[in-house]
Amino acid sequence: MDKSKRPFLKSKRSFRRRLPPIQSGDQIDYRNMSLISRFISEQGKILSRRVNRLTLKQQRLITIAIKQARILSLLPFLNNEKQFERTESTARTTSLRIRNK
Repeated sequence: MDKSKRPFLKSKRSFRRRLPPIQSGDQIDYRNMSLISRFISEQGKILSRRVNRLTLKQQRLITIAIKQARILSLLPFLNNEKQFERTESTARTTSLRIRNK
């Protein structure tokens, strides 16, 4: 048969099965920082379930663990690097004012 005569047959693709991000031995807990940090973006936001490839139950447990770690100040609420730039610029302006006097 020609390829043109069989339009509804799917092509054979090889799919690589992705490993689940949380294995059965991993414990979801606020103290497990190596596990929790994988599910937080660079800005400090909790990544969505679709991005994490977690089940609904795992995502709920991860969210609770992240929030507990934030409250106990094991994790920052925000990860702003712009804040550090502002403190440097204010230090420069104060030193310029002192020199001018």
